[in-house]
Amino acid sequence: MHCPFCGANKDQLKVIDSRSAESGSAIRRRRECLKCGKRFTTYERIEAGLELIVVKKDGRRVPWDRQKIVEGLERASYKRPVPEAALVKIAEDVEDEAQRIFEKEVPAGWIGQNVMSRLRELDQVAYVRFASVYRQFSTVNELFGEMQREMERRRAAGDPDQGDLFQPRNERQGGEG
Repeated sequence: MHCPFCGANKDQLKVIDSRSAESGSAIRRRRECLKCGKRFTTYERIEAGLELIVVKKDGRRVPWDRQKIVEGLERASYKRPVPEAALVKIAEDVEDEAQRIFEKEVPAGWIGQNVMSRLRELDQVAYVRFASVYRQFSTVNELFGEMQREMERRRAAGDPDQGDLFQPRNERQGGEG
């Protein structure tokens, strides 16, 4: 390991803090370079024997990339009160579950469904945004239908935390039609 700023060797680096990260599957170390004085963070992970492969809808196979999931979640929750740590946790949980269920290849559809089900519980608006991209809605009616299904699911579950995505017209206009 070398300092990313000045290239100093590992014997010139000092660990100033170590913590468990990624639900215990990694160690986060805060380091300081004794040569240039800059600080940076490193992560140590146990390398898995077999890396997961994502099988896309068109049949292509690509290496698993947790960061792609996090980036999709960040886009869906843009300007929403959703903590970054919660998005990273969703990505970690989906990856952990995939490693338990699949030996090597994971269908992209399975990933999308699992991400959506977790996001649905976290933030209603972010869920609809994610679903609109994932399900490739081609009309406003398809998008509106998904929003209506989500509102009905929340009402049936008696979920008071998120409120309604849209208010019925008569409530918006003070009870008048």
